[in-house]
Amino acid sequence: MTRALNACASRVLATLAMVATIGCAAPASHAAEATAVDKLPISRIKLPPGFKVEVFASGVPDARSLREGERGTVFVSSRSAGKIHAIVETDGKRQLKVVASGLNVPNGIALHDGALYVATISEITRYDGIESRLDNPPRPVTVYDKLPGERAHGWKFIAIGPDNKLYVPVGAPCNVCEPPPGYAQIRRMNLHGSGVEVIAEGVRNTVGFDFDPRDGSLWFTDNGRDWMGDDQPDDELNHLTQPGRQHFGFPFCHQGMLPDPQFGRGKNCAEFAQPAQLLGPHAAALGMRFYTGSMFPAKYRGAIFIARHGPWNRSQKFAADVVVALPDGKGGFSTIEPFLSGLVENNAFLGRPVDVLVRKDGSLLVSDDFNGAVYRISYGP
Repeated sequence: MTRALNACASRVLATLAMVATIGCAAPASHAAEATAVDKLPISRIKLPPGFKVEVFASGVPDARSLREGERGTVFVSSRSAGKIHAIVETDGKRQLKVVASGLNVPNGIALHDGALYVATISEITRYDGIESRLDNPPRPVTVYDKLPGERAHGWKFIAIGPDNKLYVPVGAPCNVCEPPPGYAQIRRMNLHGSGVEVIAEGVRNTVGFDFDPRDGSLWFTDNGRDWMGDDQPDDELNHLTQPGRQHFGFPFCHQGMLPDPQFGRGKNCAEFAQPAQLLGPHAAALGMRFYTGSMFPAKYRGAIFIARHGPWNRSQKFAADVVVALPDGKGGFSTIEPFLSGLVENNAFLGRPVDVLVRKDGSLLVSDDFNGAVYRISYGP
């Protein structure tokens, strides 16, 4: 019996070691149902002086990516629920509508010329004229259906750049591995799905990016690998300056100059593109946006707001916040400062920010998939 138990234990340990080396996607962390509005952690949220937070919308299970239409409709993806929601404001009252359902892990959404683009695990579709058809949504048009179908890091973030190209990442299908061709990269394509090109490689898993309003270049967050301890590696804020010519290190090097214990042997980390900023170990940095509004004080103009979802397997929870990267006046970012905090108590999450959105009025929306809610942050006397 002892010999059998020892053999079983050995197999379990071997399996765990394999998972630690090859890895898989973090388990889902969202609540099965949205938190009731009177139970949301609004009173726990801390902001700099002069800012206030309010509930913009509740009852949005697994609220993820955010976009605003020309008419002010706010669209929210619900990844695990397989839905896209629209938040409509009329006479000061907000109404929640479902405009798409039955989708395969829809995470990324984008808007262009009145059309809503939706990225699922394996394809990108388009809903034309969506804001005028919220109560009778159009049939989706397939834009691109050649994305890999793996669920590990398979949910996509998408955006349309100032070049009128559609940008989509393909995450590594593992915790750490030498990715097969077509993985650990960012692609861009024409709006109808043609002309696909790889513009960045060595990107483990980006679930948030935006374009610099100064020159149109791409900045993106990237999640570091797991199982190297609580305190390494850091997530990254990266800057793509040479599309198609930069490799950002995965799986060979992490957080810039940290070689991977298995795949980094014989590699010179200095040969890879270096992070613009480090964002904390296992912080799960996700959505990010340049602040292009005028409501917030001058120090935030041109800054990047970054949602950090918080770690799924770190022994001490942290992040679950929004931080801000402040410009250095030279085209880069000098410091990372806390902005929205207070959602970790007693080593447990009270909420988990996913995406941020700068509205036309200059306020900032923050999605929280843990509670199924969207918060609005404003500034004023």
